[in-house]
Parts: sequence; structure tokens; C-alpha cells
Amino acid sequence: MKLSAITYLVLTTFVLVTVAIFAAMDFPFGWVFYLTVLGQALLIFSVFKVLRDSYTTDKTFKDFYEDHPIGQEE
Repeated sequence: MKLSAITYLVLTTFVLVTVAIFAAMDFPFGWVFYLTVLGQALLIFSVFKVLRDSYTTDKTFKDFYEDHPIGQEE
């Protein structure tokens, strides 16, 4: 099963929010430390996946925001 880049971002967010919750609840240092290291590794991997993703679009800067067009209206 091939996971998309957004899946890695969601997983990374979940792990890092869990780290914050564990730290606030005074979990043992080992749990917080290893989850932090895992979260940092996932963050680097997620950024790599997002940057290497083969996503293409036909939008340009002239299109600006789709919900609030400025300038060019067709």
C-alpha cells in the first residue's frame, strides 16, 4: 500500500501532539524522549515526501486565489 504525502503529515502531527500531551501529563522521560526523536524523524521524512511528490497543476500565479479572484475574470 502506497501512502500519500498527506498521510505522513497527519501521522507526524499525531505523534508530535502526543508528545506534547505526554510531556504535560508527566509521562516517564524515556517515552517522551523516544517519541520526540520519532516525531523529528517523521517530520524530516514527511518534508522529503512532500518535496519529492509528483504533484502537478495547471494553476499559475495569475490565477491567485480561486475563492476571491483578483484581476483576471473569465
